[in-house]
Amino acid sequence: MSKKLLKSTALVGGLTLISRILGFTRDVVIAHIFGASVSTDAFLVAFKIPNFMRRLFAEGAFSQAFTPVLSEYQSQRGKTEVKHLVDHVAGNLGGILFWITVIGIIIAPVLVMIFAPGFIQYPIKFDLAVEMLRITFPYLLFIALTAFAGAVLNTYGHFAIPAFTPVFLNLCLISSALWLTAYFEKPIIALAYGVLIAGIIQLTFQLPFLYRLKLLPNPRFNRHDEGVKRIHHLMIPALFGVSVSQINLLMDTLMASFLVTGSVSWLYYSDRLMEFPVGVFGLALATVMLPNLSRAVSCGNFNSYNFTLDWALRWVFLIATPAMFGLMVLSGPILATLFYGGEFTDSDIINTNYSLMAYAIGLLGFILIKVLASGFYSRQDTRTPVKIAVISMVTNIILNLILIWHLAHIGLALATSASALLNALLLYLSLRKQNLFIPQVGWKLLLLRIFLANISMAVLLWWVSDYLTVWFSMSVLERVFNLFGLIIVGMVTYVGCLFIFGLRFRHISLITIDSKLDNI
Repeated sequence: MSKKLLKSTALVGGLTLISRILGFTRDVVIAHIFGASVSTDAFLVAFKIPNFMRRLFAEGAFSQAFTPVLSEYQSQRGKTEVKHLVDHVAGNLGGILFWITVIGIIIAPVLVMIFAPGFIQYPIKFDLAVEMLRITFPYLLFIALTAFAGAVLNTYGHFAIPAFTPVFLNLCLISSALWLTAYFEKPIIALAYGVLIAGIIQLTFQLPFLYRLKLLPNPRFNRHDEGVKRIHHLMIPALFGVSVSQINLLMDTLMASFLVTGSVSWLYYSDRLMEFPVGVFGLALATVMLPNLSRAVSCGNFNSYNFTLDWALRWVFLIATPAMFGLMVLSGPILATLFYGGEFTDSDIINTNYSLMAYAIGLLGFILIKVLASGFYSRQDTRTPVKIAVISMVTNIILNLILIWHLAHIGLALATSASALLNALLLYLSLRKQNLFIPQVGWKLLLLRIFLANISMAVLLWWVSDYLTVWFSMSVLERVFNLFGLIIVGMVTYVGCLFIFGLRFRHISLITIDSKLDNI
């Protein structure tokens, strides 16, 4: 079973990697065409608001409340009851989000004031953000229903389709930036329409696969349905728990709106790069884990639950730590290779570089949160992560207020990283305190080997990489060639050092996992 989990994680991660690469291509295109300008800042706020609510309601609280309940129905009830649940959840989710969308369009100016209050002193930027928000806000409805369809497919082991779906958003935005801008008086408006079109395409793409499972919903609105009531009950605390990382990032945007023009864009691009390993590995691992953990809980198999968590955490440290050190050391070369040129200046690269290094410090925390929180959500315990999340959020706000005065946008990123690490630590301690997780043998030696390999890799990369100013003088091909060379050197050094220090595959994929998980 551990091989099956690893294969599923690799599949989801691989497809997510394709989407993220296209996402970077999208960001490169937008950066080259629009730079870190007034219009870019306005679009990023208009896109971030529905995107924030998507992560909050759809892919966040909803998925983590819906998946354990659906897994229970799948394993313990008949197909008729499963279809009944899917119909009623689709009706309730769609109905609620329809009215949220209508209200959001009407109060768009208020939302911009809340999420980017610094824009008020720049009427052109504020009005442009409001105009685009009214176009992008319906994206929330379509992408929430897409997340619902994806949760059903994931529960039934069809991980590939939901993982591939985000590709359409990136393709639509790239196409809009390259070919639709000429048709608008304000070229940036083309991106807003690209977001809306992407939402429609993503939902449409998944429906045939639900039909094949005979689970294409016939939406019914009934908030008194047993399954719907349970999901609502789980969603309320989960909403707060999942929202913390998003609220922290939005706090960065809110406070950055008071800083110099470009600050919102610098944070956005550094956040995008930080989210790359989080999405490719962290989200993929959590996506595969949650249904498996939920089944283990519903069958009362604690050993399977414990071994799955242990297996996942070993892979987190093995993959996330070199990504963290790599981003910190190579942040400048990566940014220069991806974004330098056009309207994105060397000053933009330098400022984005500082915030990316600050975000990278918290990378391990961001990924650990996704894995550790799944341990609670699979048990239908959404309250514990909430309590911890509130502590993390308050910490982030306090650190924001302290660090912004001395470090500007860099301080905002640093505060977010610190709060993420605190969140992950408290989640782990809570699992241990409740005896929900018992680490298996070999952790101390594993962590020592990983630490030594990371230090070796980071020192070598720092030694062989040039100063950032040197990268500005390189051609595009030279930057690409040199960056790939550094990445390969880093990977070979890390893997080689792990082997030299005695790490073998059996230390990560414990043989005992197979026998325990096969009992599910």
